[in-house]
Amino acid sequence: MDKIIDAHSHIGNNMYPHGGRIIEKKGIKRKRIFDPISIFQFFLNRDFGLYKHQTKFMEKLLIASQNERNSAATRENMRKSMNEAGVDFTVCLPISTFFVSFSDIKRASEKDKGIIPFTGIDHTKKYDFDASFAKNVAAGAKGLKLHPIIQRIALTDKRTFNAVEAFAPHKLPILFHCGITYYYWGEEKILENPKYGAIHYAQKLIEAFPNVNFIAGHAGAFDVGDVMMMLSKYKNLWVDTSLQSPENVKKLIKTFGPEKILHASDWPFASRRTSIKVVKKACHNDKSLERKIFFENAAELMML
Repeated sequence: MDKIIDAHSHIGNNMYPHGGRIIEKKGIKRKRIFDPISIFQFFLNRDFGLYKHQTKFMEKLLIASQNERNSAATRENMRKSMNEAGVDFTVCLPISTFFVSFSDIKRASEKDKGIIPFTGIDHTKKYDFDASFAKNVAAGAKGLKLHPIIQRIALTDKRTFNAVEAFAPHKLPILFHCGITYYYWGEEKILENPKYGAIHYAQKLIEAFPNVNFIAGHAGAFDVGDVMMMLSKYKNLWVDTSLQSPENVKKLIKTFGPEKILHASDWPFASRRTSIKVVKKACHNDKSLERKIFFENAAELMML
């Protein structure tokens, strides 16, 4: 079988400060094997409109499931999931470097050569973006991750623009979370700003930096329709397939072109095996198309 790159995954607990501390822990397992995400995955990421119209109870249960999966994102579990799915390499993304840092991911990659580390931004302190990015790229970073919802900084914010401008000379991709999603419940909701996932923020960022290659994480998640309608004209944009159904992946291929699609899972929040089934079903046994989406597009974009 040809090589597979998972272009969007995480390691460590990316929801809370110092989440990198769990990476090397052993024997951590999820308490619930069956949860709302499992149902979503069983139907190959088809949600039948339930996400947009979910009850408060379902929202709370979904967030609890996300947090439980995230708290089990150890290197041991990551490697097990890769072996079970037949994934050769996985991009590991920090959501906020205050939670999981590039250093955390870099150390893990030294122990597992299947990890492709991305760097991130710590907006809790001021520092030299140029020097930090240069150091991290020299150490192996293959891209930059932005998460406007959890970092609570819009993609159009001056601080975001400053970071993108500093990273641009490295000619590596910038992956941003795309789509309105929720991660916290109750009093912890102050830790997020879901509206910053709206597609119009992404559109302004992409327009402002036409020479920077961007990846729309999850292809907009449940706002995938807006991504196809508003962002397909930009030549400097790629999309990843995490959380998307086979039907949506087929639409993305038709809309953006096969060279702009990257296979991804969003592990540990979702299943690598499901993400592979989705792409295979969307490709209809077209092996050339599979090679592009599973490996060639990401390898070229990240200069692997």
